[in-house]
Formats: sequence, structure tokens, C-alpha cells
Amino acid sequence: MLDAFIRPHIEKPLAAIARPMAAVGVTANAVTALGFALGMAAAALITSEIYWGALAALIISRLLDGLDGAVARQTRASDLGGYLDITLDFIVYASVVFAFALADPARNALAAAFLTTSFMATASTFLAYAVFAAKHGMSSDIRGSKSLYYLGGLTEGTETILALCLMCVFPSWFAVIAVVFAVLCWITGGTRIAAAVQTFGALDTAGAAEGETAG
Repeated sequence: MLDAFIRPHIEKPLAAIARPMAAVGVTANAVTALGFALGMAAAALITSEIYWGALAALIISRLLDGLDGAVARQTRASDLGGYLDITLDFIVYASVVFAFALADPARNALAAAFLTTSFMATASTFLAYAVFAAKHGMSSDIRGSKSLYYLGGLTEGTETILALCLMCVFPSWFAVIAVVFAVLCWITGGTRIAAAVQTFGALDTAGAAEGETAG
């Protein structure tokens, strides 16, 4: 929900940082890998209940996640880069949540399981929509230049990062934050399914009508 609002405000600063990095040969995939490593380091710190250290690692990790695309636009965007970007993001998000379950299983495990399941609702509806959008030649740049069709929703990257940061700042409130965010994820999944039914249902109907006409 917030990605489309934030994107125009961060593109120029990210581009200013990316230009000298690209000039000295830093690749977008290297930035993606470093961001992933720091995200996993944040998860490891959470398991040891070093929450402020985890917060710092997580914030830097997510800044690098935004920077990798800016570096790619200074050089050459690639399908591999887009694949790694989205895949490693989901792994970081789930790993951070799992880390809270490991840190305090009695208080956090059930809420962590619920949230991880909810991530499946947002991830699957996002990626499946992108597959069929590409099949029909659909594109969208409302959230900047992306390697795949970007279907929005109530819980996008910005909201997910904010939720994970809140968990690090208020670890005793993890379960509450996790459950609230999980419910929002299910709402996002539901709206995306509704969008898919409307969009692809109409395309299927149109295709069937064309087939009957041709016949």
C-alpha cells in the first residue's frame, strides 16, 4: 500500500548512491547478496535476543534491497537479478519471523506459525498473478521499474519491513504485532485473488468468445 507512495521519494537518493557504486564495478546481484546476508544475520541476532543489533542489520539489509534495483538501472537489469531479489526477500521475511519463535517458543511460536502461513497467502497470490500477467503481456510501473508485474495490496514490502522493525523494537509484543499483520496479509491475499478473478476471468471470457467467433 505504501510502496507506491514512497517510491518517487527514494528513487533519486538511491540513484545518487548507485551511480558511483556501478562506476567502480559493484553489481546489483552483489548488493542483493549482501542485503540477504545481513537479513539472515538479523534473524540470527534475534534468536540470541540481541534485538537492537537485529534492528540495525535489518534496516541496512532492506536499504540494500532497495539499492540493488537502482544499481541494476545504472548498468543492466536482468531476469536473474529480479529472481534473486524477490526470492531472497521472502526468505528473509520468513526467517526473521521464525527467529522470534526460536527466541521465545512459548510466547511466540503459534503467532509466528500463523504469520508465516499468512506470508504464503501474499507471496503465492503475488507471484502467481505476475506469471499470468506476463503471459498476457501486462505491465505496471506504478511502483517503479520491476522485473515482473507488481500487484499491490494492503501489505507490501514497506508494511512488512515496518512490522518486522516494530517486532525488534517491541519484542515482548511480537505475538500481537504478528497476529495483526497476519490478518492484514490475509486481506491482501483475498483482494489479490479477487483482482485475479476479475482480470483473468474477463480475459478467459474474451478468449472463449474470440474462439467461438473464429469457429
